[in-house]
Amino acid sequence: MYSLDVNFLKDRPAYQKKPERKGGISLNLPTGNLTPVYIGVAVGVGLPAVLGVAWWLLQGKIVELNGQIAQLDQESKRLDTEIGNINKIKAETSAIKGETQALVTVFDQIRPWSAMLQDLRDRIPAAVQIETIKQTPPVAVAAGQPPNNPAGGLEITGLARSFNDVNDFLLSLQQSRFLKSTESRIMTAALVDAPIPPGTEQPTNGVIIKPPQVVKYTIQSTMSDVPASELIRELEKKGTVGLVTRIRSIQQTGVISK
Repeated sequence: MYSLDVNFLKDRPAYQKKPERKGGISLNLPTGNLTPVYIGVAVGVGLPAVLGVAWWLLQGKIVELNGQIAQLDQESKRLDTEIGNINKIKAETSAIKGETQALVTVFDQIRPWSAMLQDLRDRIPAAVQIETIKQTPPVAVAAGQPPNNPAGGLEITGLARSFNDVNDFLLSLQQSRFLKSTESRIMTAALVDAPIPPGTEQPTNGVIIKPPQVVKYTIQSTMSDVPASELIRELEKKGTVGLVTRIRSIQQTGVISK
């Protein structure tokens, strides 16, 4: 008898042969519009590159700016040094100008005694004699303050034939440009016996001759504070040639205005 050998295991699903895959691995790729994918890939790849280039350019700019800052710092230090030198020169120039101006101011206040005496000789009346002339020190307006007129003043004493002659002498002095007219005044004036000339002797017969009376006066005045550069004509008239020459030399330099 024949026996049937039926293998039912082969009919089970687990024993079914899987179909062979042809053409390698099969990928399920999305289909449709792929533009967003491409954009994302481009951004992911290009953004780091752009950032790298920007960083490189920024570093180069920073180095360039640092170089410019260092150069400007050096230039600033050089200019500070030059400014300091200029300020030093200005200070020295101002000091020299101040000293020069002070010297010129003192020089411009000189009143030569030769010119002063000649001016008095030209103004004294015939009936007036001068015994003494002395210079008085300047008077300060307030304590601790310098005097307004460092030249000081004059005190003239002498004899005159009458009080009118003393007044005439005062009026003549008030017209002098070397003196202040408002500060010229008669301080004292009194009748005294005229002094006996030297060598004159009284008569031996017992008769005493009384000398005539004259006026003994004292006049005080303040020297004018008008600069000597404005008195050139008067100084020339009084024969003060040396001072006039020096003043004109200084005027040519521009230190004293003409």
